[in-house]
Amino acid sequence: MTRALKGRNKLGFVDKNFPKPSQDETKIRKWDHVNVVVCSWILGSISESLYANHACNEIAYDIWSEFSETYRKADGSLIFNIHQKINSLTHSGMFVSEYYSKLDALWKEFDGLVNFTECTCEADVDFTNHSMLMKLMQFLFGLDDTFSQVKSHILLIEPLPNVKTAFSIVSREESHQKGGSISQSSTKSQATSFVGKINDQKRNKTRGNSNLQCKNCGLKGHTIERCYKLIGFPKDIKFRNESQNLNKSFSTNNSTASVLSDHSVSDSKSNNSSDKFFLTSEQYTKFFSLIN
Repeated sequence: MTRALKGRNKLGFVDKNFPKPSQDETKIRKWDHVNVVVCSWILGSISESLYANHACNEIAYDIWSEFSETYRKADGSLIFNIHQKINSLTHSGMFVSEYYSKLDALWKEFDGLVNFTECTCEADVDFTNHSMLMKLMQFLFGLDDTFSQVKSHILLIEPLPNVKTAFSIVSREESHQKGGSISQSSTKSQATSFVGKINDQKRNKTRGNSNLQCKNCGLKGHTIERCYKLIGFPKDIKFRNESQNLNKSFSTNNSTASVLSDHSVSDSKSNNSSDKFFLTSEQYTKFFSLIN
């Protein structure tokens, strides 16, 4: 309110630097006009409960004096509460700028309640340095443990910096930590996205193969052009039965050829006929491959 009145050059109406003139009617009317405006400013900025007690006052100085006498005096409990808030305020994951702003507002409120007489001697400098030291310690004490290293660095500086310099150092450290966490999270998200794309491709491939059906064996997942029963099984395929590691179609053909060969050999022995002949195992294999 003091700042607003001073900015409009009307502070003299509440501190009696502009008293009401007594003779000139023109000046009296102008003073009354400005006085009513100042009264409306003061009464318009207070609560309704206070407004009812001061609505009848017509002099701005009287309203200002009553408020000053009633509310300007700070008791010990108010000072204690603000001091307790200063000591209990912690960083708690806030932005450093937000934490410092709250703490600075409490410091200014505390300094406004505890008014000391201005001094021009050397003791004034010592008192100011002591006050800045206490603010620095309070600021560093409330920071989170993630700033332990930078706190140790600040305390090792000689002479100790003021609280504003310490806030600047901690802010730069916060920016560095935020930048590192963002880069790690982006790398992790890229890896997760890459794995997700691979899984999607696998799922799409499986869904596409599930719609295929072979006309030869009747199984799903492939067409007749890729049927192993026709083109042969790959050499590196592993069957559940270890005795079937060889190519299935060729092993079947070879076994069939060997049976026929043995049968023809037994017939030749039993007949002992010179005009009887039989095919070799390799010839039977080629023969049945042509049939297939």
